[in-house]
Amino acid sequence: MTDAEWAAVRPLLPVPAWLEGRGGQPEGYCHRQMLDAIRYLVAGGISWRSMPVDFPAWARVYAFFRR
Repeated sequence: MTDAEWAAVRPLLPVPAWLEGRGGQPEGYCHRQMLDAIRYLVAGGISWRSMPVDFPAWARVYAFFRR
């Protein structure tokens, strides 16, 4: 994802609760990494469990996708 694409998408993502003082823990991965993993998955037509190790664990990416 280019910086220009990220600048356009970032404001559309929800703000984590811990940043707004509503509790919770900081997320383990940045949203840009998660979106890159989802884009890779969609572009390649692969299954969730076949995600390369360069990305966060597939279960975390899937949970982010579901939110």
